[in-house]
Amino acid sequence: MRRAATKKAKGTSEWSRRRLLGILAAAVAVAVLLLGGLAYAVYLAIDGIGDEASANTGVATGETERSTVVRGAAHRDEIAAEPMLTVPESAAFPAETTSAKAPEIKIPTGTGVNGPAFVMTGFPHTPEGAIGQLAQIDLAVLQSMSLSTAEEVYNAWALPGGVRAEDWWITASVRAFLSSTGMGEVKDPSASVSLEPAAALVKGTDGPDWATVCVLMKVSATYKSEGQIAFAHCERMQWVGGRWMVAPGTPPAPAPATWPGTQLAHEAGWRTWSTDHTIEPAHPGDTEGEH
Repeated sequence: MRRAATKKAKGTSEWSRRRLLGILAAAVAVAVLLLGGLAYAVYLAIDGIGDEASANTGVATGETERSTVVRGAAHRDEIAAEPMLTVPESAAFPAETTSAKAPEIKIPTGTGVNGPAFVMTGFPHTPEGAIGQLAQIDLAVLQSMSLSTAEEVYNAWALPGGVRAEDWWITASVRAFLSSTGMGEVKDPSASVSLEPAAALVKGTDGPDWATVCVLMKVSATYKSEGQIAFAHCERMQWVGGRWMVAPGTPPAPAPATWPGTQLAHEAGWRTWSTDHTIEPAHPGDTEGEH
């Protein structure tokens, strides 16, 4: 009897962990399904792929050149919508890492001062600065797991001309997590979610004031059990008013959610996150972008 009871307790614990992992996976999948099809449709229209054209099987794995000359809206749409590596849902779960070392990407620190909606700001006027700012936007929303916080952050950091706050990639992920756990509109006090930036890439730029950048996070969640998953997010970013903001336009194609350091993560183009403390942070009053 004692052995049977032990076996049952162990099974219950494992089921609870699997359920939490399923919830985390659902949060990622909902966002991909919501935006992925739309982004890819835009790419097909821009790239002229039709019945008489051969399909482009290439995928974006990072910036090939840094554009210093602005080419305009069509070029920006093409960069954002270009498909990235398609990976299975299981790729997001913890897995064995490869001994091959991925290239690093040095991400500057901000000022440590909270900007609008209590999001840390002060990142420099570079694509890597845009990555640092996007990571802070994601951290502010996903660690709170609150729909009202997601709306507040998006409205404070997104320029007009994009999706609505309730349709934003991150809002959809928060909604899926809360709905799957039955928590309502805010995270249960007994639950915790923490994120660690692990990798990033610059997908493309158009002049100094615009970039599509991507971040890859390790997410650890605790709610009656513990689980980890990789969370990937790409966003158009634009330099306006001395800070990087979410730029208008159709959201980028979904980023590949791969466990950091795996062979698949390398193939997807992810570069290992390295904090750079040598670059001066941006301060209020820095030059505004005009594009």
